[in-house]
Amino acid sequence: MRLCCAMWGVLSTGIFTLFFHITPVHSAESDVKKDSRPNVLFIAIDDLNDWEGCMGGHPQAITPYMDRLAARGTLFTNAHCQAALCNSSRTSLMTGLRPSTTGVYALQPWFRTVEKFKDHVTLPQHFKAAGYKTLTTGKIYHGGYPPKKERAAEYDAWGPGAGVGVRPPQKLVETPMGNHPLVDWGTFPHKDEDKGDWKVASWAVDQLESPPDEPFFMSVGFFLPHVPCYATQKWFDLYPEDELIMPDVPIDDRTDIPYFSWYLTWYLPEVRLSWLKANNQWKPIVRAYLASVSFVDSQVGRVLDALEKSGKADNTIVILWSDHGWHLGEKDITGKNTLWHESTRVPLIFAGPDIPSGAICKQPAELLDMFPTLIDLCHLDKRNDLDGHSLLPQLKDSSTKRKWPAITTQSPGNHSVVTDRWRYIHYANGAEELYDIENDPKEWTNLADHQEHQEVKASLAKWYPRNDASPAAGSKSRLLIKKGDQWIWEGEPIIDSQLIR
Repeated sequence: MRLCCAMWGVLSTGIFTLFFHITPVHSAESDVKKDSRPNVLFIAIDDLNDWEGCMGGHPQAITPYMDRLAARGTLFTNAHCQAALCNSSRTSLMTGLRPSTTGVYALQPWFRTVEKFKDHVTLPQHFKAAGYKTLTTGKIYHGGYPPKKERAAEYDAWGPGAGVGVRPPQKLVETPMGNHPLVDWGTFPHKDEDKGDWKVASWAVDQLESPPDEPFFMSVGFFLPHVPCYATQKWFDLYPEDELIMPDVPIDDRTDIPYFSWYLTWYLPEVRLSWLKANNQWKPIVRAYLASVSFVDSQVGRVLDALEKSGKADNTIVILWSDHGWHLGEKDITGKNTLWHESTRVPLIFAGPDIPSGAICKQPAELLDMFPTLIDLCHLDKRNDLDGHSLLPQLKDSSTKRKWPAITTQSPGNHSVVTDRWRYIHYANGAEELYDIENDPKEWTNLADHQEHQEVKASLAKWYPRNDASPAAGSKSRLLIKKGDQWIWEGEPIIDSQLIR
């Protein structure tokens, strides 16, 4: 009852000159009149896993606006990022290229510093070349990218950037591994209007109240539920701590996992589950994450409501996606940058003209598929320099089988391959994991050594990249690579004994 009343209290407050070289392949579709082309509203949410009502990742998640969007469009329930880290994921989906193609695996660098890709045409630039007005606000590229002097080349109009907004006078939770300023959660006296995501949504609403005459491509990137997970009290009230359902984490969840994975996930500023339990912080961080998800859902709602009021909704394609997921204790960790489903699986929703309502697609999909899919949906010139594949067949009929799996890359040699039945993980040292996600959706039992699954494993292994690009110059953060016989972690040599538990 308390949960329902709190939810009603929240909802009742507000219901609802191209100068780069392109390699286009001309088609009859490019002759469609520009004024008949749909607009695009491109909504990004940072660090959002499957904890939404429509995705079913957490039974208590309250996300009415995302759920409403999914109900009027097609929801991909088996979509995966190409890297479970902000910069590498966003570089991939905006360029339409895999991390193993660009060499961008880490939080650095800006991809245009890589000589081979300095003139590569991105998703918004392709729309701009087709006569679209391009606008952006919040977090679409990572951090401070692109540099300010390069912004005009990426989008026509820029709103406020992403950020936490108001902060408490000091951290609310003192954490180990350096007490990182972003690794924090909880609530303190402040208003929703003080938050960075409120300002991002407000700018988008302003643009939609006076939309451009030409077709527009508008990117809106929200920061939460990225840490620090700060939300106002009313969002915490949706999730009373004594009623909270916690993630189901077996005590032996990592006993059948290759030791190599421990180094990739263990020596990071995000906290371990053992620390959360010892310091009575597991429930508080789960509650803060859920509260942050519900808050950002309300900001998505503000933008969607503004689109409806603009009169443009009937001719606007809305895409909602997250750059990667986040662990809340599963596999004994919090955070991202893993090859398990908590990190790789993301919500992906398409809604708009000619897209079926209430459709659910369980076929594997990749975030970099958005680029070729939007080309098809908006009748733009096709490209022959993209790694992804159009999801148009699945948008026409969600049961259409898909040839390609979804591939996520952590760093050179570390990949996961996901189909509608299996997840296969291959590590740079040759270690493997195999999960039957149909019968073991939480990926608790590693079948890689089971003799009866060797043929399945071999068929999946054919898909992961064999010729990974070397890390781009300037790469460092969260990068484990091998040089000769030496493993290098964030630029520093490590000894093999450090790779064990």
